[in-house]
Amino acid sequence: MSTVAPPHPLLDRFTSVRALTDTLTATLSAEDQTPQSMTAASPVKWHRAHVTWFFEEFILWAQPGYAVYDDTYRYLFNSYYEAVGARHPRPDRGLVTRPGIDDITRYREHVDAALIDLLQRGDLDESACALIELGCNHEQQHQELILMDLKHLLSRNAFEPVYVDRPIESSGAAESITWRSIATGLQQIGSDGAPAFAYDNEGPRHTVYLTGAEIASRAVTNADWLEFIADDGYRRADLWLSDGWATVNETGWAAPEYWEYNPDDPASSTTFTLSGRRPIVLDEPVLHVSFYEADAYARWAGARLPTEFEWEVAATDSESRRGQLLDPARCHPGPAGQAMVGDVWEWTASAYLPYPGFVPANGAVGEYNGKFMSDQHVLRGASAVTPAGHERITYRNFFPASSRWAFTGLRLAR
Repeated sequence: MSTVAPPHPLLDRFTSVRALTDTLTATLSAEDQTPQSMTAASPVKWHRAHVTWFFEEFILWAQPGYAVYDDTYRYLFNSYYEAVGARHPRPDRGLVTRPGIDDITRYREHVDAALIDLLQRGDLDESACALIELGCNHEQQHQELILMDLKHLLSRNAFEPVYVDRPIESSGAAESITWRSIATGLQQIGSDGAPAFAYDNEGPRHTVYLTGAEIASRAVTNADWLEFIADDGYRRADLWLSDGWATVNETGWAAPEYWEYNPDDPASSTTFTLSGRRPIVLDEPVLHVSFYEADAYARWAGARLPTEFEWEVAATDSESRRGQLLDPARCHPGPAGQAMVGDVWEWTASAYLPYPGFVPANGAVGEYNGKFMSDQHVLRGASAVTPAGHERITYRNFFPASSRWAFTGLRLAR
């Protein structure tokens, strides 16, 4: 009598991650999915195809009998993997009108069917399963990128369209900042690799010495930021790092990204959200500020940014607390609270560098994180567009110092 193999434990994981991408993009037209608003952002269509390419390139190509969907996709949807081969120039991703969004849907279905079949048959070894888990986390990263990049694109539309409709919320009063101690002494930092997934840049786990500090109980809010602006925070060179001040003068920054600040009536200022242009909610964490702005604000407030090690030690004490994570019906932070994970990624004072003993993996997947450890700053926590289950306190996000389109904010230390 024949028996049916039990479902592979990765099957639900894979299908649920893929389904969320489809949910996030289901209402977007071809016109929404094709343009590219800046070099740092990518079209929604490209994201949908690239995460699919990842599964095909790193898992399915090695499987006997797999039928490659389209050889040209290997060129079009490779991102930065030099070991894989040539790729389409990043600044020109928005010029790829063909394949269209229906072609990408068929590509996703083709790859899904092949991987689901392998998972149902149990025909995958441990290394292939590890790559599937990496691919699922990779797609979750791109779910956040889809919403970041889409927000930037829609903000460039003269009519500032709505992606997700939700009620307009009124402002409350954020709780006053209190300060939590971070003890002096040796502390263990990073992932130990068990039991949950972690990226290679989160380890090896190692010991650091902290000299003792305090960290704020909540993130900096929009109300706080309005005070910074009112006190000429964007016009005082003494508050800014040299590169930051040069950037302010070059770009004309006078408020966070997406704000329309009214100096005559600050309370009437607005910000663009994925629900269109909205009044600024005072008790929400400030959003879309660069490292330069975060550093200047901290100096203005008589404080500083925490190091990523201070942040991780402080977050360990409140590990179970979560702020707003991705809700497809919201895609926006909630009021600032005491959770250190959720609502906004928080800039730290730390440069993005390898931990002691870090060694990238062999082959193309070794290009995932290590090669970007230059001229980037670490952010910790998670944001309101980070998929639930993708967040953890050892997660090391990173962006260049001038980046503002990510869902980034800050928390003070002293």
